Order: sequence, then structure tokens, then C-alpha cells
Amino acid sequence: MSALVVDRCAPGASVQDGGRVGWRRYGIATAGAMDRLALAVANALVGNPADAAAVELTLAGARFRVVGGPVLVAASGPGVVLTVDGRTLAPGVSARAEDGDLLELSAMRGGVYGYLAVAGGVDLRPEMGSRAFHLRSGIGGAMLTPGMRLPVAGGALAPLALDRVPDHATGPIRFMPGPQDDWFSPESLELLAGADWQVDARSDRMGRFLAGPRLIPRAGSMVSDGVLPGSIQVPPDGQPIVLMRDCQTTGGYPKLATVISADLDRLAQLPAGARFRLAPVDRAGAVSAAQRLAQTIAALNPRPAGAIDTVRLLSANLIDGVVDARGDLDQA
Repeated sequence: MSALVVDRCAPGASVQDGGRVGWRRYGIATAGAMDRLALAVANALVGNPADAAAVELTLAGARFRVVGGPVLVAASGPGVVLTVDGRTLAPGVSARAEDGDLLELSAMRGGVYGYLAVAGGVDLRPEMGSRAFHLRSGIGGAMLTPGMRLPVAGGALAPLALDRVPDHATGPIRFMPGPQDDWFSPESLELLAGADWQVDARSDRMGRFLAGPRLIPRAGSMVSDGVLPGSIQVPPDGQPIVLMRDCQTTGGYPKLATVISADLDRLAQLPAGARFRLAPVDRAGAVSAAQRLAQTIAALNPRPAGAIDTVRLLSANLIDGVVDARGDLDQA
């Protein structure tokens, strides 16, 4: 069986997929890729389902060695560059890597999380239906370290390409008020939407810590209540925390609002120190945004790399004007 052997990686590298669905009622975190669109792009380029297990890298790059046979590989994420045995791949393409080849991934540029996908997916033993690693519980294996061997299920070897690599929407990160917005004054929601927020360096896969104006609830502590990725908790210091993929399943801080699912990937890619705005959206807007993201992922349809793209060819203006060759011959 083919495998990837970790030659070099920075802290934070792990195997992630679409996450552990249906287990939060038992206190099991969802985990999964922090940027599901980027994961889907890398998987599409190697012929995998959008949520197949891949390597997630945080900020820094990594190097892997292919052993046991050829594999088809692709990378995605903000500014990430993949080199296969010294050959640099253009964005939006995959490549065949042979036994013994080195795969080099650059550091992220303009983001936090990048992905390395391999045809067939990383074939670790699933736990509770997922291969996603969750740091605080240890479910899903372990963080990647040099020397670790990642078996590959195996798949097609013909390189693929996307005509356009989709990117996230722009603008403020959108949220819906609640469920405990009644614990706060109306001015708190206005401040949440009107202030400039900064991503604090303490942020990780569990939560994005925000620095900005203080949001103080009217009441004190509350009985622990269910939370989910996107919940905006407000602890006693008044500085909100947006819970992310590795978040716990319950919490005792009131939740002023909830970041919509379609914008969580985008929030995850904001590095420490980045400034951004938040904006309210109603339920219809949140559902519409989720549907658009799902449609974008479903529409990922790579073509064989190097093949003629007939749709693009027919849309191009290949002939500009008409020349009468006979007239030119008569004048010769």
C-alpha cells in the first residue's frame, strides 16, 4: 500500500475530514477541517469526495515522502504552493508523485490553514465515523510528527485541473442574534456589528478569541448550555469568543450571537492580528449563504489536466475580423 511519510512539519498539522457528525449529544466534538471549501477543492483535484480525509497544515509548510507506489496529490489553501519532486504545481491542478518523491508544501500566505489531499484519501482507522483528529480528547489518532506514516487508500493517477479555484465570499463575517441575546442590552448587538474586531493570538481550532470593545451581559453566570461551532460566547471580561470546529459541546457563558455556517471557514482563515467586521443577517440570509456554499462545493468538476476545455474554447473570441485572401492575392 502506498503511504506518505512525514519528513518535516510544524506543530498543528493533523488529519482532518468533514468531521464527526451526530455525536455532540454524547459530548463528542465535531472536529473536521477548519476550511471545508479548501478541503473540498483539494479533494476534487484528486477525485475524492469533498469530505475525504486529508492533511491539514497550520501556517507553516511541510514535507512528505511517497513510499510504496505512485499517488495522485493536490494542495489548496491561501497561497499554498505544492512542489512534487522539485516540480512546482500551478494552483488548481494535481500531479502524480512516484515512489520516493518528496512533496513540499509552502507556508500559508494570507491565511492560516492549507490542505494536502491524495487520491483515495488518508486511510487511517476511523473513529465514530470520522478520521478527524481532535486535540483535547485525542480522538482520531495524534498530531503529525516527523516519521509518522499515513497510509493511502489508493485511487486514480491521472492529473486533474480546475478552470477556476473558488474562493470565499468577501465582506463582514455574518451572524444571527441569540440564543442568549436577551441577556445583553440592545446596544451590545449594535456594538458587535459596529466595532472593528481583531483576532487574538490565543486563537486556535477550538475558538477565535476577539479583541475589541467589552460586551457585558446584564446577568452573571448561567447554567451550562449547548454550544456549537459558530457560537459567540461572552466571558466575564466581555471579550467575545467565536467557537470553532474543535469546540466543546456545552458552555456556561451566554451566547450573544452565532456566526453563520457559511462564514466559519472564512473566519478560520483570518490570522492573528487581522481586523474584521461582523454584520447581522436573518435566517433566510443565513440559509441562502449555506446553500450557495454547498452549491459551490457540489459544482467542483475538474477536467483531465492538459485536455482541451471545449466550453472555454467556444466562449473565446478566436477570430477577430474577416480577411479576403483572394483580394490580397490580386494585389500581389
